[in-house]
Amino acid sequence: MDIISNEKIDKFKVEKANKILSNLQEELKSVIDNGSGPFLAAIYDENDNLIAKASNSVVKDKCSNRHAEMNTIKEAELYYDTYDLAPYNLSLYVTSEPCIMCLGGIMWSGIKNIYFGVPSKRVEEITGFDEGFKPNWLEEFKKRGITVYGNIAQEEGEKVLEQYVKSGKEVYKPSL
Repeated sequence: MDIISNEKIDKFKVEKANKILSNLQEELKSVIDNGSGPFLAAIYDENDNLIAKASNSVVKDKCSNRHAEMNTIKEAELYYDTYDLAPYNLSLYVTSEPCIMCLGGIMWSGIKNIYFGVPSKRVEEITGFDEGFKPNWLEEFKKRGITVYGNIAQEEGEKVLEQYVKSGKEVYKPSL
């Protein structure tokens, strides 16, 4: 699949994001082996310093809002001792497209850039997890000054999700 973005695609940004997301996809394998996952996120500052990194821990912590993005944002807020990350010009890298809950958390956190791997449609097809209703989110983020790049290191991420499902680990979703 082609890279998507809500700005003119910058090849330098894509190359940098591909390196980071490929590393996150590889690291995610061991995170899953240790009982977390199947998503991993990291926040970097504008000087490429790692500020925070966390995995999804919904099943492990028995808490529905413990998504990788939310856990990572919380760690960054603790690092800077603030609820407003906007002054720090941070970038969030996440192994899969954020769900509806995480999009809200990202928007309200002040994160300026998002780079993701596996798109929601493929996450849903592979895992059965409902990513939520997200109409025009790329455009809405652009209006708010948040840059988005997606489908980066997608094939690697799809393989990790497929392995997660094949392993028999729990795919969380509310019962209907």
